[in-house]
Amino acid sequence: MEKVVLKDMEKVVLKVKRLREDAVLPQRAHASDAGFDLVAVSVEEDRKRNVVVYGTGIAVEIPAGYVGLVFPRSSVYRHQLSLANCVGVIDSGYRGEVRLVFRIVQPHISRYSLGDRVGQLVLMELPSVEVEESDELGGSDRGEGGFGSSGR
Repeated sequence: MEKVVLKDMEKVVLKVKRLREDAVLPQRAHASDAGFDLVAVSVEEDRKRNVVVYGTGIAVEIPAGYVGLVFPRSSVYRHQLSLANCVGVIDSGYRGEVRLVFRIVQPHISRYSLGDRVGQLVLMELPSVEVEESDELGGSDRGEGGFGSSGR
């Protein structure tokens, strides 16, 4: 088996502020994990909107040039929940509490409990992008094929 060598990567610092004494700092379960686990320290159920909101009790300082993406954990299927915005986006300027809003897919199923890992935070570097209007776009093998155009 060929040995994989990772390129030298710049160390990125994620500053985390505890907003509550019981808040748990984000951490990776394994060194090779992409995401940092987020732990619930508060929960509110809004039956009118059919959502459950989990607070992590932390605020983060995403470094300039990066974005924090919040995903549900794979265990979410056991709780019949779906992250309401599919993927949360934490911009580098946001300093409020990291919270996860889940839609309740099926009522009366077990929910995450306080102290459970409810999501994961992934940091991604952002490219420098300039928007340029154009009358023509380059060709591609897909063209204008949209939803379902690649088959089943």
